[in-house]
Amino acid sequence: MSIKQYLKLFKRLWKHIIPKHRLFFGLVLGLTVLTSITEIISIGAILPFLAVLTTPDHLFSNSLANPVVSFLGLTDSQDLLISCSLLFILAVLVSGLMRVCLLLVQTRLSYAVGAEFSISIYRRTLYQPYINHIGHNSSELIAGVRGKANMIVTSFIVPTLGILSASFMLTAIMFAMLVIEPKIAIGSFLGFSLIYLAVILITKNGLKRDGNRANIESARVIRSLQEGLGGIRDVLIDGTQEIYCKIYSTADLSLRRAEANIQIIAGSPRFFIEALGMILIACLALFLAKRQAGISGAIPILGALALSAQRLMPVLQQAYSGWVNIQGGQSSVLDALELLDQPIPQNHNAITLPIKFDSSIALKRVHFQFPNNPDFAISGVNLHIPKFSKVGFIGTTGSGKSTLMDILMGLLQPTLGEVIIDEEVLTLDNYRAWQHHIAHVPQSIFLADTSIAENIAFGIPKDEIDYELVQDAAKKAQIASIIDGWKDGYRTKVGERGVRLSGGQRQRIGIARALYKKANVLILDEATSALDNRTEKSIIDTLENLSQSLTIMIVAHRLTTLKSCTKIVELEHGRIKRVCTYEEILEG
Repeated sequence: MSIKQYLKLFKRLWKHIIPKHRLFFGLVLGLTVLTSITEIISIGAILPFLAVLTTPDHLFSNSLANPVVSFLGLTDSQDLLISCSLLFILAVLVSGLMRVCLLLVQTRLSYAVGAEFSISIYRRTLYQPYINHIGHNSSELIAGVRGKANMIVTSFIVPTLGILSASFMLTAIMFAMLVIEPKIAIGSFLGFSLIYLAVILITKNGLKRDGNRANIESARVIRSLQEGLGGIRDVLIDGTQEIYCKIYSTADLSLRRAEANIQIIAGSPRFFIEALGMILIACLALFLAKRQAGISGAIPILGALALSAQRLMPVLQQAYSGWVNIQGGQSSVLDALELLDQPIPQNHNAITLPIKFDSSIALKRVHFQFPNNPDFAISGVNLHIPKFSKVGFIGTTGSGKSTLMDILMGLLQPTLGEVIIDEEVLTLDNYRAWQHHIAHVPQSIFLADTSIAENIAFGIPKDEIDYELVQDAAKKAQIASIIDGWKDGYRTKVGERGVRLSGGQRQRIGIARALYKKANVLILDEATSALDNRTEKSIIDTLENLSQSLTIMIVAHRLTTLKSCTKIVELEHGRIKRVCTYEEILEG
């Protein structure tokens, strides 16, 4: 990743960071500067400490040290040794404490921003139009909300803060080394830097490849888990456990191999640097020992440079590891940014009142075309649905029934034509007001692994549930007597996806949910197709009792399901083939 690409990514991320966290980034910057200063002091403090240990009398005659010695009132070498030792210990402790504080603030800030991004991605994804969700696999979205939001932290924010901190620390250490021994400082810095530069040039393409692979395989791992565990009954019946294990292991091994390669590249230069540092110290000791001051004069300088090198190597490694993480996570960060950049409707928090619905729903010359599909799924549909009517929809698979229901519910916007409620055209500005009227009962009711009451009042916080309304809705859906017969009543847990309930009970919960919502338009999309005839008839009878207060639209394959409908619409290839009565359908 070039500097230009990095700055472009940083700019895109920065606009998603709230003002409070931006201020904390300023705090981190200030703390980094202070930590760098304490680092210089701790390195500088070793010089007088080692000098006193080796030649204490020389310090009394030193022109630079003399004012300090006089100010402290020191008269003998023992007092001087104790004072220098305390000074060195204090400098090291303060430097260490500042490093811990910097680490604490950096880490807390990084993960606070990561949580902020994860919540933002989830919120933005939930607010996307239905057409966007159709085009994405749910595993990709889950990977984006969890994994890729975390990648912003681990592969961009933390490394960026690490590189920033390392840059200041590196500057401070180099300044201290230049003051002590300029030639050695420049030589060691160049030697260390050349090793890292060589590794960067060699591994750049491999990092990008492994980063892309890790990004792709992370979504595949989640998808394989969803498919295997989501269809566990079929997996057990068909005995396909090993097939799903193979799919998972292929994706997981590839993911872990890519992550391992990135970690190896990130950590390997450290060993070469440590070896080079040891060689440098040995050569430096030989060089300084030949000076006039001999080994006793060399020890303070050697100690200071050794401490500097000991601090310098981790700082260089930190900067390099940060670069590796940014380079390896680039693909995931870009994907997360795409999710972060998803627009949210400007009025998403506005309270919308239901649109007026007193007479009818009308579709006028409605066409609909899915993105990247040349054919129209719905073509030229004209339809009039009076309020309180009961309309059935039939047609072969792919005839456009479900798509037409999505248009009627405001989930999809017509490519051409209009949906009119009474006399108001349905648009992007008022579709939420229309959806207040609608309740949808699909073939497979989604039930959360919570209580019956919470599933009927789906989406309502537990402490805000109107239990009288829950019981009334259950009574109208003709499931109250069943619930009352259970030990825990409305507190009964339904299990994951309602596994502890029968098909008919799940559908009645779906109807009760619609009634709790006080919807007056009920849409059943293949809601009874998976039920046996007896259970289906019971559900239809329930709907018949409710039809006087509801406008009901039923999509079905079985004609018997539509027996009580006021009219039936037959679709073929996205067009209305005919509108007729139940008797006319039987006659053919």
